[in-house]
Amino acid sequence: MSHPILSEFDIIFAGGGTTACVVAGRLAACDPSLRILILEGGQHTLNKAAHVQPYQYFTHQASTSTTMTFNVGNSTSRLNGRAPIVHCAHCVGGGSSVNFMAYTRAPASDFDDWGVDGWESKNLVPLMKKLETYEVQSDCPTHGYNGPIKVSSGGCKLGISEEFIRVGMAYHKRPYSDDSNDLETCNTYSPWFKYIDGTTGRRSDAAHQYVYNQAHNPNLQIRVGKRVKRVIFEDKRAVGVEFTSDPISCPGADQSSSTVRASKLVVVSAGAFGSPAILERSGIGAEEVLKQCCIEQLVNLPGVGENYRGLSDHNGAFVPYFAADEVVTMDPLWRGEESVVQDNLEQWKSNGKSLIAQNGSDAKIKWRPDDDELKAMGPAFQSRWKEFFQDRPDKAVAIFTIFSGYLGPGGLPPRNYVTADVLTLYPASVGSVHIKMGENGKEEIDFTTGYLDNPSDIVPLNFGYKKLREIYRRMPSYRGEIPALHPRFPEGSAAVCREATGPVDMNAPDIIYTAKDDEVIEEFNRDRVRSTWHSLGTCAMKSRADQGVVDARLNVYGVTNLKVADLSIAPKNVGTNTYSTALLIGEKAAMLIAEDLGIDCRP
Repeated sequence: MSHPILSEFDIIFAGGGTTACVVAGRLAACDPSLRILILEGGQHTLNKAAHVQPYQYFTHQASTSTTMTFNVGNSTSRLNGRAPIVHCAHCVGGGSSVNFMAYTRAPASDFDDWGVDGWESKNLVPLMKKLETYEVQSDCPTHGYNGPIKVSSGGCKLGISEEFIRVGMAYHKRPYSDDSNDLETCNTYSPWFKYIDGTTGRRSDAAHQYVYNQAHNPNLQIRVGKRVKRVIFEDKRAVGVEFTSDPISCPGADQSSSTVRASKLVVVSAGAFGSPAILERSGIGAEEVLKQCCIEQLVNLPGVGENYRGLSDHNGAFVPYFAADEVVTMDPLWRGEESVVQDNLEQWKSNGKSLIAQNGSDAKIKWRPDDDELKAMGPAFQSRWKEFFQDRPDKAVAIFTIFSGYLGPGGLPPRNYVTADVLTLYPASVGSVHIKMGENGKEEIDFTTGYLDNPSDIVPLNFGYKKLREIYRRMPSYRGEIPALHPRFPEGSAAVCREATGPVDMNAPDIIYTAKDDEVIEEFNRDRVRSTWHSLGTCAMKSRADQGVVDARLNVYGVTNLKVADLSIAPKNVGTNTYSTALLIGEKAAMLIAEDLGIDCRP
């Protein structure tokens, strides 16, 4: 957007991710005279192939990527001494521009459990409907049909996903449903729809659908490559921000600070990592954190940076298998085989179809264990099941899915692969994110993930490995395990991994794992479990007495004219891929800010 840069704005957004784009876009559409500035550390995503072509999502995971920030956590014995790395988006549109595009929604009860006035599910469902155009079924009462974000089945159907549903239902004894995103259904095999426009085949992200489509408005401005350092206050009233050039997206640029003023409101929207850091650099946080960084405390809010959980991230285990030569997978595309890419691109450009408009997974189950499975999971999970899941039938323990292709670093020979994925939804462990001073006097991150600290959290991952292996070895496309990328079971074990010529019979007995085999699986998961990029909770919307950071209207406690609007405000976890939640928080925040400003911006 090449408009003259204003020196003062009405509203400044510190961060240009998913939620910021929704809020800024809605407010600008409701009142085009509002002068709105988005300051984003990353770069633009407008019409860039890596962002709009769905199949390219995996490129953003590369270690050389500048569209992601790699947050390195403190090493932990729970992960066998590993320092976990959690990616977060670093570009306009945030996670919506780089994520896997997996469409899931949390059960309605997740929002009711937050216990925040105005954020009950009955108040949020209209906003969930407002933001989407659900292209896969008509007349579903909890889905929307006129919103900016498109939901479709993608560019073509994958046979492996159809196998997964068919075999899963037969072997795993679970029913089928067309829609497990109606805010209550779970424990069924179902299609996995995507944030992909069914007509154009393009990624349906917040940047293009809320902000870039308003390029005609000179009052809505985005400045990229700008990292917000802190909020500027006058008598505890937020009046602007200080920012510098971002060193990752603008290497070699002048690092001197600039300021810009906001006459009405500053909105911190830099995500679960960036938002608490901005608040702490602004003097809002716990005394011991600020003191260590030589920052004068403005407001004592010890909850800033806390509440990062296993409960605010989902743990994932991605395990690859061999697939039959004749099945269609994403592998040739992801390997960059020129003829395959060009053929698919040609079709995509003509009608929005082909594997270009795919993420590799068309099927899932939001899984809850039955009595036999609970028994097999052993005592470590029982108390967690009883206290949290047993009486909440709409809450799944994990999502099981299979990706048609190898989701991992390079190095495997050019063949067809399948990746089995277990995504746990409500881990019980807790972490934190703070700023700290490094030995060189530069700011660093003090990040404790909490992954697997609670002994119940590893159990669904261990069980999920076994269950998904049993499902896949019954699928026609099964051709065995890749031994180097599976648990190294001892010689002579019935569980030893190897290549195979085909599947076992549907009624074949399950693999019998010894106690030693179970230990091997657990060590494998502790060595390999990773974030699934769903960080939230670090500026929680709770009472101040309960370590809250913002109130129900997203106002930061102890100051005025300052809100936080992003996933960091979620007080408890949500059982979903969190893009849907980030959009929802954006729509709710837009309504709240519009009310504050006297603008009509209702659903």
